Amino acid sequence: MNEDLKTLFEILDECDAYGRAIGKIQFDMECCAPEEGIARAGDDMAVLAKHIFDLTHSERYVELLCRLHAQREQLDTEQRRAVDCLYEDYCKTKNFSPAFSYEMDLVSNRAYGNWLKAKQQNDFSIFRDSFADLVDYTRRALDLRDALPGSYYDACLDDNEKGCSEEQLDAFFGALKERILPLLRRILREGKPIRSDFLKRPCPISQQEAMSRRLLRLEGLRESALVLMTTEHPFTTNFGARDVRVTTHYYEENFISNIYSTLHEGGHALFMQNEPASFEENHCADRMTNGMHECISRFYENIVGRSEAFAEFILPVIHELTGDTFRDVSARELYEAVNIASPCLIRMEADELTYCLHILVRYELEKEFVNGRISVDEVPSLWNAKYKEYLGLEVPSDSLGCLQDVHWSGYALGYFPSYALGNAYGAQILHRMQQDFDLTEVIRSGELFRVRDWLKEHVFSIAGLMSPDEWLRAVTGEPLNVNYYLDYLERKFTELYALR
Repeated sequence: MNEDLKTLFEILDECDAYGRAIGKIQFDMECCAPEEGIARAGDDMAVLAKHIFDLTHSERYVELLCRLHAQREQLDTEQRRAVDCLYEDYCKTKNFSPAFSYEMDLVSNRAYGNWLKAKQQNDFSIFRDSFADLVDYTRRALDLRDALPGSYYDACLDDNEKGCSEEQLDAFFGALKERILPLLRRILREGKPIRSDFLKRPCPISQQEAMSRRLLRLEGLRESALVLMTTEHPFTTNFGARDVRVTTHYYEENFISNIYSTLHEGGHALFMQNEPASFEENHCADRMTNGMHECISRFYENIVGRSEAFAEFILPVIHELTGDTFRDVSARELYEAVNIASPCLIRMEADELTYCLHILVRYELEKEFVNGRISVDEVPSLWNAKYKEYLGLEVPSDSLGCLQDVHWSGYALGYFPSYALGNAYGAQILHRMQQDFDLTEVIRSGELFRVRDWLKEHVFSIAGLMSPDEWLRAVTGEPLNVNYYLDYLERKFTELYALR
């Protein structure tokens, strides 16, 4: 069995090399490739992905994997996790032909360029056919599986967040709506006014970049294993723990956007840099779910970054980097301004309270078009109607509406709920963390390495080995309880807006 495992891992080493090459081409495509080079980059990625498919569907690979899976109880924990995940991945694609797999990759890779052009030109029709093809290929791929856990969308959810289903998420989002919407209405009706004039003051990109680098160091990232660049839609990727890539987007008249984008993406990077080295050696690295990943990025963006303690710590840094631009702003004013609860059009600019309403819109639409109950042609108008219903906003353009996110330009259907689940996971982990140390004082002193080290011991060390439910129980001692998140929001915003 050890010889089988050694041979399997040798094949996976080769697959990983192709995967890293694909990732680097994609990173280049989304960060610095010229417009005319985007399509070629997508084609190159599809060619390389074909080699991975051939390797992981070869007779030798399948024979090794099935034999090891049959003897999985004799493997150690990390090896068993790797074999289980690889076997599940294989079962999902074993009925694909090489031609079908290649076509799927081409459709996805070419869709990014069409989405980018459509967003820039505010023209949904440019992306429409790619969008329809992505939905079609998603459903065709699911039809080729031996069995599905439920609906098409149930399968997408389970792929992104193991064990997740429409039934569970309907209840989850129902609980969010029940308490967030009334609180938002109270704030809009009764909340005290909050000063925000300084948020749009011009701040040179050079100063914002310096702030980004300072924030990444503050979070505790290893700079020798880190790259920071810009892109249209910020993301973080990695090629192992020693090569993590963070991206952000600078707006000269919205310096706050970059601060929270960087804190968010830095949270992802922390997860990537701090898994146990043995995970990579045993091919079980990066096996956490998207919700587990978003839990950490949203934790740093909001629970840390939008706290009053962080405003007190970071304001002198802002003064140091920007001179007199914000000298008339107090820490309390900064804290209140970055937490203003006010419906907006853009998810990535949303405040902590209304953020999950943006996810709700995407969840409700994805359910419908993935399951075939609506067509992609209906998405723009239904998007606009839901923003009016939940956020009270008129959507003036598709660029500010259904084209704002990059996710639907790839096979990421079912990803969006991960953000809302991550918020809830994070609040529950906060409750557990506070039993070990005073997070407020740690943030106020700027000693965020203590947060990183606690997460490394209690969260990162086990996430890749477990399902979300197993992981949350191991970290907090109980299954998901959305009330931790809702109680956190109600405490914070009731105090912030001086609600009676």
